[in-house]
Amino acid sequence: MTSVFDFSATTLAGVPALLAQYRGKVLLIVNTASRCGFTPQYASLQKLHERYQDRGLVVMGFPCNQFGEQEPGSSQDIAQFCETSFDVRFPLFEKVAVNGADVHPLFKHLKAAAPGLLGSESIKWNFTKFLVGRDGRVFRRYAPQTAPEELGADIEHLLEAASRL
Repeated sequence: MTSVFDFSATTLAGVPALLAQYRGKVLLIVNTASRCGFTPQYASLQKLHERYQDRGLVVMGFPCNQFGEQEPGSSQDIAQFCETSFDVRFPLFEKVAVNGADVHPLFKHLKAAAPGLLGSESIKWNFTKFLVGRDGRVFRRYAPQTAPEELGADIEHLLEAASRL
């Protein structure tokens, strides 16, 4: 059975990264953009990362330019924006396609494991979120308008479930 730990991605610094390095962690994977109405969620995502990182949560940002061209910058532009505007310190990866023929394999997997409204696999907009358990299986998908603060109970559930094992 495939899990998110079977995939790799490239960091904004251009370094290939195996997601297997996060095995045993709870992951919150988000497609992001710097010029989106939901961009202020970066601050809330950073707060979640800080609040739960010592217990095993890793927030991961995957910039995407497929929705209204709201992420037009280079990797360097994105890194600078995220750091200076929101003090983002969680892992950020190179821009990816989340839909279409060039969809990143990780997002193909996430969408199949947790379809959206009415069973649609398509991601509708930036800041769609996928919460993944320590076993690498997708727990739940959240719409862009779901504020990161609303995920606390589910994150706690996944963190606690693993600590009882």
